[in-house]
Formats: sequence, structure tokens, C-alpha cells
Amino acid sequence: MTVNISNLTITTPVATSPTNPVALELSGAEALARYPNVVTALADGSVQFSAPTKGASSKSTHRIRCEWKEPNYWLLASAAEHINMQEMTLTKVNSAQKVVISQLHVKDDDSPPVKVFWSKGNITLGFRETFNQATPVNTTLLKGVPLGAKFTVTLRVLASGALTVTASCNGKAASSGSLHMDSSWRSSLLNFHGGVYNQVDYTDATAADDGSICIVSALSLSHE
Repeated sequence: MTVNISNLTITTPVATSPTNPVALELSGAEALARYPNVVTALADGSVQFSAPTKGASSKSTHRIRCEWKEPNYWLLASAAEHINMQEMTLTKVNSAQKVVISQLHVKDDDSPPVKVFWSKGNITLGFRETFNQATPVNTTLLKGVPLGAKFTVTLRVLASGALTVTASCNGKAASSGSLHMDSSWRSSLLNFHGGVYNQVDYTDATAADDGSICIVSALSLSHE
């Protein structure tokens, strides 16, 4: 399957300009054309995302990402069902052995309802039931997902706020069960993210070759 990121927004580990160190955001088509060493179209139709631990970050963090995100935000009530399915392979991971691979994000806020992590060979999940909940509820979703193994993560959100996260790898599958985003999320503008987002802060001592790389081999987004 050819992965089409042309109309998605890509947050890169590249600085916006020589005088603006904030991470550059641009369309998938532009990212593939201008920064093929960061966002790479592979011969089989998949796309590789590379996030060094040391690079350009957003204003609020010292953590580097190479992520796709939907260019438009949406409300829970805007569709009966919102689904993000991403099939991917982590080929390299940072020294902390932890990276965000999928998110249900919220506009202008650092506390999204859902973050899915690859952490030391396991798929884990952080969930916030309430808007701006200080600490997410963290659970291990699927154990035994080694580097180099292809796996799938699916986020399914209903207009009611009911939410399910599922993951599968090497014939094993797991589900979060039914989670529920409460009514405090009703007016929030949301969107899906995916790729690699390092969960380690860079410092002057960070090795130049430290970082994370993933290959996205299938991606579907729907709001129906």
C-alpha cells in the first residue's frame, strides 16, 4: 500500500530558519521534496520518518519529533466515528528507549487525551478522561514488540467520547477496552498525530547519532 502524506502536516526536526530555531512545519509533499533525509519515500510505497534526539523542537519542549498530523482539527460531534490506523516498524530508537508513535491531540494544549508509546519493547498508553487532567492514566497495551517488527496501532473515537486503542504485532493483539472522554472534551478541537516523537530531552552531551526512526507502511484516517 502506498502511504499518502501529501496533504498532511509534517513537524520536522529541522529549524524553521537560521534565525528561528523552532521546528519547521510543512506539508507532506513539501517535506518529501525538500527534506528527503528526514521524510523519505521508500520504493515499496512506505514512508520513513527520522527524528534525531538533537534537533529543532517546538517552543514548549526540548524533545524532537518527526510527526505527521491532520491539517484540520475537528470536534467529537463532527462525525459518528473518528479512526486512525497506522501500520509501522520502528527501526531505531533513542537512548531512553521511549518514543510516542500515535496521538489523539488537542489544539493549543500540552495535555492530549491519548498518547501511545513504544517503550522498551512494549506498546503503552497514556489516557486523560478529563480536559487538562494533570496526570494521565498509564497502562501497558501490548508486550513484546521488538525493534524491526511490523505492528499496527488503531485509535477509534466515537462522537459520544467512547474511545478504544488496539495494537497488534506478530499475531498478538490487545485492546484498551472501552475508555471514555468525559463531557469536558466536547468543545475541544482534536486531531490525530503519528510518527516518532522522542521522549528524552536533548542536552549538549547528546550523541549526534542518537534518535528514532520509523517506517509507516499503511495509514488511514476517517471521520464518518
